[in-house]
Amino acid sequence: MAEVTRVPLQPIAKGSLAKLWLGVAAAVLLAAGIAWAAVPQGVNVEQVRAGSGPTAQVGDVVFVKYTGKLADGTVFDQSQSLPLPPGLLPEGNPFPIEEGATIPGFEQGLQQMQKGGKYVLEIPAELAYGDEPPPGSGIPAGADLIFDMEVTEIMNREDFQRRVAMLQQMMQQQQQQQMPEGAPQPGQ
Repeated sequence: MAEVTRVPLQPIAKGSLAKLWLGVAAAVLLAAGIAWAAVPQGVNVEQVRAGSGPTAQVGDVVFVKYTGKLADGTVFDQSQSLPLPPGLLPEGNPFPIEEGATIPGFEQGLQQMQKGGKYVLEIPAELAYGDEPPPGSGIPAGADLIFDMEVTEIMNREDFQRRVAMLQQMMQQQQQQQMPEGAPQPGQ
């Protein structure tokens, strides 16, 4: 029969168990930090000038003047003045806050803004267009986007729809006035 070599077990030194648990905790925190860094962090909204009143909510329509840029400063889009009668709708372009109406980062950013405020909105690619930007947009795949924005108005959906209906009615009346006498009216 072969003889087994005996190895005497030494008692655990005082404090070694605490050091072991601290090492395990440090490893878990490091892994969590790496995982956190890999997840998109959301939008960054920098306030240039404070606005006033409540922030926009889901269901509101936010009117903004904006310039969209890439990280290198290349402008890819900017708001355009709408050819509308004055006073019917506010200045700026309307953006409804609802899922799918615009890119997720833009929607998230608008909900952090107030009427009259100026902001710089930074959107990571994951909350913008990711690897599939719109064709012809001038936005490369994987691009982070930066918007200089001014919020001119925040209105609820019902008020917006009422104003749009008024605008449509005005346009129909103008078309009817411009039609020659005796011409068939639309819908007849």
